[in-house]
Amino acid sequence: MKLIALSDTHLKTGVIPEKLRTILDDCDLIVHAGDFSTAAAYEAFAATGKLKAVFGNTDGFEIRQKLPKRLKFEVEGVKIGVVHEGGLSITDTTAQYYLAKEMDVDVLIFGHLHRPLIENGDVMLICPGSPTKPRMSEPGVVELVIENGSVSGRVITLEGDLCGFMKFRDSLKDSEKEI
Repeated sequence: MKLIALSDTHLKTGVIPEKLRTILDDCDLIVHAGDFSTAAAYEAFAATGKLKAVFGNTDGFEIRQKLPKRLKFEVEGVKIGVVHEGGLSITDTTAQYYLAKEMDVDVLIFGHLHRPLIENGDVMLICPGSPTKPRMSEPGVVELVIENGSVSGRVITLEGDLCGFMKFRDSLKDSEKEI
């Protein structure tokens, strides 16, 4: 089974960008770790019929009424947990690790950080980053493949506009070449 994990889409409309839509069309399950930002965006993902999701800190009352803060489900014997804010650091995942242990899951998918992470230990920690509003990374999602109780994951980078920091960094690289 192929899952696409994503979060922090922050879409103002109900239109999923085409590059992202193509990836979502080719998966069995979409796991969204919150921050749709608008009810129209949530409805666009829900319309796929493949969505499992939690609400994020920017999601309004209407979305919070439909979605839980935490979600736990099982796929082929693998227990998966989903939260929006698992911790505040991408470099120190101690909080996320203990949250996964508290939720008794094999995989914890969390958002809020807008930067991708796959950490594989006795618990797999996944932050998919953001396909539309990345921070210090390229836009992307995480693909998880579950077969016979085993999980593998990879970051899928989307082409498109990079966040402001990346554009600034790349402009510095270009100016260095001219010197």
